[in-house]
Amino acid sequence: MNKFSLSATQATIISLICFGLPILTSLQIVSAGFPVITLSNDGNAAMIFIELILAATALLYLHSQGFDITHLYPRPSWRSTLAGLLLTVVAWLASGLATSGAASLTHITGLHGMSRFSFGELSLVSIVCFAMVNGTFEEVFLLGVLARGLRHHGPSLALGVSLLVRMLYHLYQGPLGVVWVLTFGLTLTLAYLWKRTLWPPVLAHILWDIVPYFYKG
Repeated sequence: MNKFSLSATQATIISLICFGLPILTSLQIVSAGFPVITLSNDGNAAMIFIELILAATALLYLHSQGFDITHLYPRPSWRSTLAGLLLTVVAWLASGLATSGAASLTHITGLHGMSRFSFGELSLVSIVCFAMVNGTFEEVFLLGVLARGLRHHGPSLALGVSLLVRMLYHLYQGPLGVVWVLTFGLTLTLAYLWKRTLWPPVLAHILWDIVPYFYKG
């Protein structure tokens, strides 16, 4: 295997290792009728632990398959940080426009369109720690592994597979939430396939996870 490429089987195994459990959980929430999702410090700590275990397992598997995991470390710099901030704004605007357009066309609004979240006693420290781990975990494996690993099959497949996986484990966010996620993910993926730099999409995702905390009221 090329040190930067994945076969269909390897991509499937990585998807199952990293996102199999989140996809199953998402489907369970959908089948339960989109109940209110309560976020908490303990829940965030549990998710951080789970994602670290999944990441270690996936990296061990990739290493055993000859995949070069050294390029998966996001390397921040002033330039890439500025690019990440710009990418955040572009992705946020695009997602907002797409969601508003979808709501207008389908007449899906409010509680029927997006899942409801309760922040409870969630602290800012907790959400920042979760955002840093979650944003890095998702973009490293969706972009640095899946999108890059499948690039030799063609950009359309690389883009499509990473977006499909992203969509499946975000189904719990409701129809409009999925539109937002897909648009946001599409923007990040295109930016990554263009520049092959992980830090800007990772930073954009981290900020995406943090900002809603300030609108919890």
